[in-house]
Amino acid sequence: MTLPTDTRKGQIQIAFLQILKENPDGVQAKDVIAAAASRLTLSDHEKGDYPNRPGVRRFDKILRFLTIAPVKAGWMTKEKGVWTINPVGLDALAEFQNPADLYAESSRLYRVWKKDQPDDSGDDEETKSDSTTLEEAQEVAWAEIRDFLANINPYDFQEIVAGLLRGMGYHIAWVSPPGPDKGIDILAHTDPLGVQGPRIKVQVKRTPQTKVSAETLRAFMSTLGENDVGLFVATGGFTRDAEKEAREQEKRRITLVDLQKLFDLWVEHYGSIPESERSLLPLQFVPYLAPDN
Repeated sequence: MTLPTDTRKGQIQIAFLQILKENPDGVQAKDVIAAAASRLTLSDHEKGDYPNRPGVRRFDKILRFLTIAPVKAGWMTKEKGVWTINPVGLDALAEFQNPADLYAESSRLYRVWKKDQPDDSGDDEETKSDSTTLEEAQEVAWAEIRDFLANINPYDFQEIVAGLLRGMGYHIAWVSPPGPDKGIDILAHTDPLGVQGPRIKVQVKRTPQTKVSAETLRAFMSTLGENDVGLFVATGGFTRDAEKEAREQEKRRITLVDLQKLFDLWVEHYGSIPESERSLLPLQFVPYLAPDN
């Protein structure tokens, strides 16, 4: 894969790291790429199509390629298509303001990481290319799943949560029918009769564009009895204040589950989930040769 000069590589790295700095909660990969392209003046080479990939802009592949070293350096993280800058990435962005110096430092840290790998004898360029290809495939798959769950019937989504709990070994005592639920959507127990362990109260919110606030979380926690455990599932995630509120609870036991965590648990327990609920979110696992990094 042909890359531009070290200075240009550093300019691209600064662009996407700056975008992540401005969005500390993380940004979808495709949005980072689009924003970086709008901030930089692209050369004709960068505007052109990637070899053997008609319609895929070369700049997009170059940028993805240039994220690999910052990830291995610990400057940024990637999780299901969302890129987030880390504190050491902010430090690097502040320290290395010369583009070539920033690129040199990320490359140095990548080499340090590579040296510690069990087998570092492979073709580095080919390995990096394989890594970005796999990354794109994962992003596309996750985007489809996220969009599917964002548009699913709310009561089907509720049944998905109940099915997951069954797959994890919990016993569902009640699932809220359509209509007002007074903040409780599912009741579950750790044993079939509900005589052992705590009672689990679950609230489910399918609001992909809205994060649950601390105020909404407090309203749910007010329904928890002394021996209850609260589980709040929200596709839109939670505000930082809500997460802080949950962490600081000393008496109430509360667990927050966002869409990403829900899906990870769904994959982990997929084989144990009853077929009736599994059919609401069916998955097909496709073997893919994993790159070295």
